[in-house]
Amino acid sequence: METGSSTAAFTRALAGLLAAAGLLSACGSGHTKAASRPAGTSPPTTAATTTAPPAVATCPLTDLPAPGGKVPQRPALAIKVENLPQARPQYGLSEADVIYEEPVEGGITRFIVIFQCHEAARVEPVRSGRIIDPEIVMQYGAHPLLGYAGGIQAAVSAIDHSPLVDLSFTHAPPADYWRDPARYAPHNLETSTSALWAYAASLGSAPTPPPSPFSFGPPVVGGTPAGSVHIAYPYSNLTWTWDPTAGVWERSYDDVGDVGPAMTGGGRRITAVNVVVMHVVEYPSQYVEDPTGAHENLLTLTGSGPAQVFRDGAEFSGSWVRPSLSDVTKYVMPSGQTITLQPGNTWIELVPTTVATTVTP
Repeated sequence: METGSSTAAFTRALAGLLAAAGLLSACGSGHTKAASRPAGTSPPTTAATTTAPPAVATCPLTDLPAPGGKVPQRPALAIKVENLPQARPQYGLSEADVIYEEPVEGGITRFIVIFQCHEAARVEPVRSGRIIDPEIVMQYGAHPLLGYAGGIQAAVSAIDHSPLVDLSFTHAPPADYWRDPARYAPHNLETSTSALWAYAASLGSAPTPPPSPFSFGPPVVGGTPAGSVHIAYPYSNLTWTWDPTAGVWERSYDDVGDVGPAMTGGGRRITAVNVVVMHVVEYPSQYVEDPTGAHENLLTLTGSGPAQVFRDGAEFSGSWVRPSLSDVTKYVMPSGQTITLQPGNTWIELVPTTVATTVTP
């Protein structure tokens, strides 16, 4: 009986020890038990986090990196610049983002020089506005600025009844325009972009950069080799020639009183990364422009017409399309695909359909 009692006592003691061991294994660590993983599987992995590089701020009108890494908070500024031989060399052209060459009365041309990302301490010679100027410039933001040297009443009225902010010689403070003593009037009126932007700010002009009116990117399919394009404006006979080393189109003249490379007043060759030729219908308005009796001309800038875009030593032939003045002008291939521009400055030639344009491969 003693032996049986000892055996029973041992059995009870062993059961108590096993129960205590189980309790310790379950509760003694204080951590939640990890779930078991089926055999042959790998432990879960944590996805690596990647940080995208910061976006590079680019100028809206050129798609080039903005100076100092930040787009200037200011509207587009257009300034009318003369292009008669006696007005050359002009100042401020090399600093511009976009330049339009527009035909005016008498077969001559003038420039609409548009700035946004860069400044020009000297823009010369500033000349008068035209009725078609707001139709061109209104594509560059809600309220782009226009600097010019006055004009006939019909032109001034067209500007003042447009979305443009009038910064003309007759509106701005006297200090914002001055005369170059080395030239004779009317080919010597000067201004600066800083002066006109400051005046616009004093008027309460919104410091808002314009959206880009262009599509930038790699060239579309369908281009053909182009070494030069000659435009036979009556009094601005010019050629753009491709320089493959510099990657730009160089401007030159074969004009009355001016033959050779087109230069700026600072001694720089006039070049463009993109040259766009818009073939437009030109017709006289009812308004007399000057004492010779010449009428101010108008251009058909809505609808569509032939266009040639020159970039990277190639020509892309298609159409310009602008349904209404509230739209921006688009350039498209015959397939309807948008013609892209190379990042950089752009010259847009508004060429009357009566003026010959010749492309040499």
